[in-house]
Amino acid sequence: MLELNNIEVIYSDVILVLKGLSLAVKEGQIVALLGSNGAGKSTTLKAISGLLKPENGAVTDGEIRFLGQPIHKKDAASIVRTGIFQVMEGRRVFEHLTIDENLRAGAYTQKHAVLHKDLEMVYDYFPRLRERHAQKAGFLSGGEQQMLAIGRALMAQPKLIMLDEPSLGLAPLLVEEIFRIIKRINKEHGTTILLVEQNARLALDAADHAYIMENGRIVLDGDPADLKDNADVREFYLGLNEVGHRKSYREVKHYKRRKRWLS
Repeated sequence: MLELNNIEVIYSDVILVLKGLSLAVKEGQIVALLGSNGAGKSTTLKAISGLLKPENGAVTDGEIRFLGQPIHKKDAASIVRTGIFQVMEGRRVFEHLTIDENLRAGAYTQKHAVLHKDLEMVYDYFPRLRERHAQKAGFLSGGEQQMLAIGRALMAQPKLIMLDEPSLGLAPLLVEEIFRIIKRINKEHGTTILLVEQNARLALDAADHAYIMENGRIVLDGDPADLKDNADVREFYLGLNEVGHRKSYREVKHYKRRKRWLS
């Protein structure tokens, strides 16, 4: 469904952030993209969704294909119309609009004939939003704003939703609730999800496939169950180290770096 083939991204014509990155997202899957701060996860999502240009970034090499068509030269509005919707880190809801108005804004690319049906679908997934539908979004809690951001994405009827750090700044119980809903959306609605997340445990529990990034590259990928059993993943991403300090994943001598584009 989505393929990134040997992508390079440069900011300000100088700073190389993604260095030959390749990954694939199959239709109907939840795919997790894990890594520490500065690994390039958010840049990867922005490259896919066409949001690099406002930050003076660009895809300078490689190709991004969605449903068989190249999209890396399209603008963000065109990419949304192809069926990709990104939920940005930090929610970014329209604070002065009501919940209902925020959701309707997410449906701007869709026909009005399906608006009521889609609103009901979102309120079914997020009953809290139904209860507060006339309330301004700026008065919602962080968890409710995250629910609204995901609901607004659903209103666009996307084929692929990209979630950037949905657990950021939220209490553990709210995070678990949101992840349960993400899995429901994937299972019941059939929406493909690319999930960028620092909470590796929750992401691996939800995902069908996972990639681990460091320094702009994919250093490991595979079945989440296998990755959870990997000693290095357990040490550096699941907090199960016995040494008591964090090292760079790339300093571990026995990990096998696999480049999907060479396989």
